[in-house]
Amino acid sequence: MKIYNTLTKKLEEFVPITPGKITMYVCGPTVYNLIHIGNARPMIVFDTFRRYMTYRGYEVNYVSNFTDVDDKIIKAANEEGVDASKISERYIAECRKDMEGLGVMPATTHPQATQEIPEMIDMIR
Repeated sequence: MKIYNTLTKKLEEFVPITPGKITMYVCGPTVYNLIHIGNARPMIVFDTFRRYMTYRGYEVNYVSNFTDVDDKIIKAANEEGVDASKISERYIAECRKDMEGLGVMPATTHPQATQEIPEMIDMIR
């Protein structure tokens, strides 16, 4: 199978780093409102890719985050007079329901940005 490599800008034969295993990270939605087609499209595309690669016999670790800290989330929280975490929790739950309704399987893991802040700071330093 050939895949377009955005780094080399060439169509290249797909060879996993670890034979038989694929790890893929896909940036998920910023959860300040209900998802829209722009949020749903990558979830559908990469779920389809994950299913195909699983069908081909690969073990797939699919990670897709929720960005749960952002100016838009803070703005929505201020407008509603609630904590920002309440906004993100609500829209993460809504996103999960919408993806289930579309038949999209959850990623292997869905980290949330707020759970990774110390690691982000360490990377920057």
